[in-house]
Amino acid sequence: MKQIEEEEDRVFLSKYPPPELKIASEFLTNWLPFLSRDLCKDCVHVLSNRIRSLDPEYCIKGDDKAGSVSMKSEDISNTDMGNDKVEKFSQSSVVTETVSPRMSWADMAQEDGLEEEEEEHKESDLMKSTTTPEKRKLSREQREQYRFMNVKKMKVFTCFERIRGERVNILEGLELHTGVFSAVEQKRIVDHVYELQEKGRKGELQERTFTAPRKWMRGKGRVTIQFGCCYNYATDKAGNPPGILQHGAVDPIPSLFKVIIRRLVGWHVIPPTCVPDSCIVNIYDEGDCIPPHIDNHDFVRPFCTISFLSECDILFGSNLKTLGPGEFSGSYSIPLPVGSVLVLKGNGADVAKHCIPAVPTKRISITFRKMDDSKRPVGFTPEPDLQGIKPLPYESTTVSTPDVASISSSRSSNDQNGSIYKYRDAHREGNKHYDSRNYHHSESREWSSSSSQRRGNSRYTPNRGFRAKVNNDNYTNSDHV
Repeated sequence: MKQIEEEEDRVFLSKYPPPELKIASEFLTNWLPFLSRDLCKDCVHVLSNRIRSLDPEYCIKGDDKAGSVSMKSEDISNTDMGNDKVEKFSQSSVVTETVSPRMSWADMAQEDGLEEEEEEHKESDLMKSTTTPEKRKLSREQREQYRFMNVKKMKVFTCFERIRGERVNILEGLELHTGVFSAVEQKRIVDHVYELQEKGRKGELQERTFTAPRKWMRGKGRVTIQFGCCYNYATDKAGNPPGILQHGAVDPIPSLFKVIIRRLVGWHVIPPTCVPDSCIVNIYDEGDCIPPHIDNHDFVRPFCTISFLSECDILFGSNLKTLGPGEFSGSYSIPLPVGSVLVLKGNGADVAKHCIPAVPTKRISITFRKMDDSKRPVGFTPEPDLQGIKPLPYESTTVSTPDVASISSSRSSNDQNGSIYKYRDAHREGNKHYDSRNYHHSESREWSSSSSQRRGNSRYTPNRGFRAKVNNDNYTNSDHV
């Protein structure tokens, strides 16, 4: 029986080239702490051996230490999300040399469309020595279209609270997009943030761009880097109220961040009518947090925030309560996967407050927002290369490779419990929200399926039945996710 199983394994694995098997092995090894959670030691050992055996080099060397994979604490999510886990897209960034006419999940993990677009935008003729041009047969536009069609959006969040006597879904308008940035792109963005942080420390950025306050207590003193405008969190010594400073000297949006903005608009994450013209970078150390707030209306809706380095929870509620330094309670928490984009609008931006409890490990977030025209700083000039951005079409007109053109889009919406609504049979009766999601015949990939409320599952929500009324006295202008 064992020999038969081994033969079946060999037949199955022979369908894939060794470099892709190596990537799969390293990718699954990184996720082993999560995959093996709650398993016994023997099961973990078997699973570990099976994953490591995917690596051809491992099989040749006969390494017998597959079961001793280190389970680092930073590889394990510190939030107990139960069945509300959202699918992750933090793949391995190992470079492969396989020549393939189609784009696999491993290709997407290595894709660095940001760099390609940035280089094209600068009209650079230099060839990058680190690329392997023979790797893919698809053009950049085709690969972008393929990746765009594989982004997933979760937009059905439900949490009802009594607001001025009416039952209101305080999360209406929230959207969570995953798969927008590859692992390689995320690393490039994080590296750039650290470069900006170093420039700020050296005094190479404008006075109001970089802020690194002293950490006088737990959760206080995170580093912020602002571009496009300077937001004043509280009334300053000059008497300026909270809001966008009219005369604050800040640096313009970096070119890489403008590439990100074009990606967000082009991939239908942010509408072309609300192209961001400012952003703020938050660099969290372990224990840093952001208190409950509603973003100031000097910025129009929607706006969005991107998460890097580590996953954390964002807590929502009409009346969030502070329990202690970095500890809050509220009605609903949403896990923010690494590389995900959370879009805030509607009640989710204007009725519910939100906060970030003390993060368990280092985290970076970048929040992109468009200023109200009447609130722009004196002398502000819109960025020319952020004008006239057009979203990609839902129907592909450029992809002609059969392996790509025939693929149905997986950019389907998830329910709030993280369940992905896959392609269901077209003849299934009684499903009002069915959409075939065919790659060539999709006009809308948003589903309005209902689902049960996710509540009481957050470690920041000790009171399972907590449904508080709005307390306008506790209104906080803005702290930025």
